Amino acid sequence: MSSFLLCIQLCPLLSGSTCTCSLGMSFYIIFFVFSLQLCIMKDELEEAELILHDALRLAFKSDNKKAITYTYDLVTLLTNNAIIEISLKLASIYAAQNRQELALAGYEFCISTLEEKIEREKELAEDILSAEEKANTHLLLGMCLDSCARYLLFSEQPSRAQGMYERAVRISEEILGDHHPQTVVLLSDLATTLDAQGRFDEAYACAQRAAELARRGEHPELHVLLRNLAAILTHREQYAQAKAVYQEALQRAERKRDEVSVQHIREELAELSRKRSPPT
Repeated sequence: MSSFLLCIQLCPLLSGSTCTCSLGMSFYIIFFVFSLQLCIMKDELEEAELILHDALRLAFKSDNKKAITYTYDLVTLLTNNAIIEISLKLASIYAAQNRQELALAGYEFCISTLEEKIEREKELAEDILSAEEKANTHLLLGMCLDSCARYLLFSEQPSRAQGMYERAVRISEEILGDHHPQTVVLLSDLATTLDAQGRFDEAYACAQRAAELARRGEHPELHVLLRNLAAILTHREQYAQAKAVYQEALQRAERKRDEVSVQHIREELAELSRKRSPPT
């Protein structure tokens, strides 16, 4: 429990249903902002994370959507990237718990806040804000887009995920380059979203490019990217090519001793064999 929540519970004005009254909410807001800013100044990021989590939990327990939105709005006043990283981590926790409303609110907050920050900082001279700091903010936006896209894909919203992956790929290409391992993984993830929409030709083009780039750069997760490519080939009913790619992926996964991938690839090869030899 954070010190913020402890003080809230000790104060009758801020606890229970009275938290939503105008006076109680005013104290709640002031104390929340003060506590969060103090933690950032003292570089106590774990405590800051707990404070934000507790504030959102109180708002959620009160079933007050305005309180949830307002809590995130207050955090926009704090433009430190560390706050965005904390918010992203919390959104990912909510996503893992399948608390969709809180997860999406968190992801959308991170993305919109970073977009506004990038726009504000665009014209700042390098002696005020270095190119490296600007690049880091862009990369953090790419990370937020990637995390949100993964959750949207899990939630069976591939068309929304696609747009976010496309933006994340562009950011990674611009900042890190086409051959960077992160760019390659994002390109493969984009292929997955296209595949989920039945857009197999576009998915194949993305997955094939990702695999080619991964080969050139000796990507440590090449076997995972090849497995994705093989699945797309299967959906295109190119079974012979799919089998060859699966077999290469299996060999590489075995050399990496990635037992989870080995198991999945073997299962998918067995399924592929059944597709190629339907019962008569």
